[in-house]
Amino acid sequence: MTDRRAFLSGMLAAGLCPQTTWAEAGSPDFLSAGLRPNGSYVLCGLNGNGEIVFELPLPDRGHAAAAHPTRAEAVAFARRPGTFALVIDCATGRETARLHAPADRHFYGHGTFSDDGDTLFTTENDYESGEGIIGIWDARNGYQRIGEFFSGGTGPHDMKLMPDGQTLAVANGGIETHPEAGRTKLNIPTMQPNLSYVSMSGEVVERIELDQALRKNSIRHLAVAPDGTLAFAMQWQGDVVAHPPLLGLHRRGSKEILLEPPDRYLKRLVGYVGSVAISKAMDFVAATSPRGGVVHMYATDTGDLLSQIEIEDVCGVAQTSVDFFLTSGLGKTFQNVLTGEKKTTEHAIKWDNHLIPV
Repeated sequence: MTDRRAFLSGMLAAGLCPQTTWAEAGSPDFLSAGLRPNGSYVLCGLNGNGEIVFELPLPDRGHAAAAHPTRAEAVAFARRPGTFALVIDCATGRETARLHAPADRHFYGHGTFSDDGDTLFTTENDYESGEGIIGIWDARNGYQRIGEFFSGGTGPHDMKLMPDGQTLAVANGGIETHPEAGRTKLNIPTMQPNLSYVSMSGEVVERIELDQALRKNSIRHLAVAPDGTLAFAMQWQGDVVAHPPLLGLHRRGSKEILLEPPDRYLKRLVGYVGSVAISKAMDFVAATSPRGGVVHMYATDTGDLLSQIEIEDVCGVAQTSVDFFLTSGLGKTFQNVLTGEKKTTEHAIKWDNHLIPV
């Protein structure tokens, strides 16, 4: 038995053991965390028709997930300020590893893999220093923690790998938190969000900060197009009567562009954009507001608002080959929203904030 275990361990370390593929997990197009009617939490795989192809238990409320680029494996992150993340074989439902945030840290609910899937990066809070941290985990060897570096700011939330495969875009929301205070935001009067581009060696190679009048606009979620266009979604922490722009576009080496539709449309967002996605053809940007119950569709080239679609408690959004796929906290999924042939599927599961493409 000892020899067999040693043999298998050697095979795994060498990457020679057969690994399950996403086809073996039902070929999901998206991952989403959710809440079942009995109060239990799950991670689900969904196909493009809105059908659930797998449903796996989570010990607590999930937020987002990271899908491995080749094998049927997902890392499900606890909601901020959670301190755990589960690595799940989505074909068998087996938990293969569990990540624990280091002492004096918590996760922010997001992470991303390197192009080859060998490394996982996680957004974290060093709550004693108030600095944002990017954790580095070896996905080839049981997700052992192998390093970390500065995120470029405070409160890193979402993070995306840029098309060059060498740079991480980090949404530093600017908000300090501490587990003893739960989800309380501790530094609103002095918060300073930014969008940082950080190399995999930990060098901040570019940083974008908004004008001082918008420093309470917490940069939270990101979408990246193959040409390097980055969309960033924000959540306003200031005066509730103000209606600042909540969506921006950026290209490396250029100034950010804030998308500012007429005030009556900004007002419908209620200061909160929950998720953002860029279409496959890179011509549309979709931004969701669960508080406002609307989806805004913008033209990527002009920044013009093209349509406002009413969907109660909508938040999750991801691109499809020709359109967008959306989820709501009421258990519904939506397809073909751009074409006007909107298709709706209903489930007993209430979907959480984010929809992760596989």
